[in-house]
This record gives sequence, structure tokens and C-alpha cells, in this order.
Amino acid sequence: MRWKGREQSGNVEDRRSVSGKQMVAGGTVGTIIIALIVLLLGGNPLQVLNNLQSSGQGYATEEATTVADDEMTQFVSVVLKDTEDVWNTLFTQSGITYREPRLVLYSQAIQSACGYSSAATGPFYCPGDEKVYIDLDFLEQLQQRLGARGDFAVAYIIAHEIGHHVQKQLGILDQMQNLRGKLSEAEYNQYNVRLELQADFLAGVWAHHAQKMKNILEEGDIEEAMNAAASVGDDRIQMQSQGYVVPDAFTHGTSEQRVRWFTKGFRTGDPNQGDTFNAGSL
Repeated sequence: MRWKGREQSGNVEDRRSVSGKQMVAGGTVGTIIIALIVLLLGGNPLQVLNNLQSSGQGYATEEATTVADDEMTQFVSVVLKDTEDVWNTLFTQSGITYREPRLVLYSQAIQSACGYSSAATGPFYCPGDEKVYIDLDFLEQLQQRLGARGDFAVAYIIAHEIGHHVQKQLGILDQMQNLRGKLSEAEYNQYNVRLELQADFLAGVWAHHAQKMKNILEEGDIEEAMNAAASVGDDRIQMQSQGYVVPDAFTHGTSEQRVRWFTKGFRTGDPNQGDTFNAGSL
């Protein structure tokens, strides 16, 4: 993806040092509690503290930001700016105003309007505060573990989460929320699959218009996005994690479905062709 030297978004919040300090504080408090317990049991708390400190346990330290971290931060900011430009244009053409979301970079864990989340949650969109949350370290691990490599694979993931923000502004997420408690888990999962496939479609729509507006694509970029979409299919993840597939438990769609809807969005560039909720077959 051609991104270096291009304009970055001003809507990125870097909370990595804050979330890191929260983890440091938690480790320190836990160590003190252990030392107090040892003291009450008649042991030497200083020896415990020294042992923990020398072994690196109980004390977390903030790692210095590396050049790679800086590059990834810049890359994420450029991609976010591209999504802002595309969706501002498309919303304006439809006579509505696009509210630009904020993207929060965090480390290990974060508190959002949607509650407390750890990095294991993966990148997510919180409709409560209209922000996208990403732990860049976990994102890198996710790429390595699932094989979703390449810079445009990351761009696809970001564009997918921004797709949820588009759904929020169009009232689709609110309609989904109203279904909670009215359907069985299996029935709700089916609706959630359609929601996620629509976000994949919207990511494709973004890629279509970003290419037309800014010529961002390099050879192999779309293949990277499709590989990422396939890597996070429910069927592939379930097979890798448990060795078998349970379709009723799908929440995001199969690898084939995710690739197909992203491809449709990229090919057409037309947001009106992404009504996954009324599609006869997915």
C-alpha cells in the first residue's frame, strides 16, 4: 500500500503509555499484597520483594517505542485518514453528515464505553463512544498466528471496524441491539453474521474509492485483504482452535463469505449493494 509521506488523521488517541502504567500499577499492588501475606505468615517480605524484582516478576516496565511501532502508528493514522476522506465524500453525496470516529491505540487492556477489554479481544468498535480500539502488538501477533500478513491486511481490519461505525450512523447497530433478548442465541448469531459480512462489504467499498481517489494500491494488496478476510472466517478459526466446525455458533461468517462480500464491495464501490440482511443467501 502506498502510504508513506501521505496525510495522517488527527483522530488517533495513543493511550499505550496510560494503559501500560495501569498494568504496572496492578503488578506493583499485587506484589505488595504477596509481601504482606508472607509477613503475616512469619516470613521475610524483603526477601520476597528482592526475589521478584531480580526475576522480573511483579514489576512491569514500559518498553521503549521502537521504530517499527512508530511506523505502524503512522500507517494506522494514514489509513484512518483515507477512511475519513472516503466516507465523508460518500455521506455528503447522500445528503448526510459523516461523524468521524476516533481510533484508540492501547496496550494490553483498555476501559471503553463498552466495558473493560483486554488485547485478546482483538480490534473492536465500541458504538457507545464511537471509537475503534486497537492493540498494535496484538494485531501483529494476530497476523502471525492466522497468517494474515501484509500492510493491506491491517488496512482491511481497520476498514472493517470503520464499517461498523458506518453501520452505527445508519442506525443498523441500534436495530441489532434491539434484537438482543428477543431471539435465541443461534438466531441472533445469524443476524450478527450478516452484520459482520456487511462490514466486510463496506471495507471493500472503502478500498474501491480510496484507490480511485488516491491510488493507494500496490500489486498484491487486494490479495492481502482477501487473505486476511479468509483468515478470520468462523469456520477456519473454529477448525484451528477446536478441530471441528459448529455453524450455529458462527458470528462473523465463513472464510468464503467474508472474501466474497469484501470482493463485492471492492468491485462495485456501491454502498447500496451491501444489504446483507435481505440477501437471499450469504
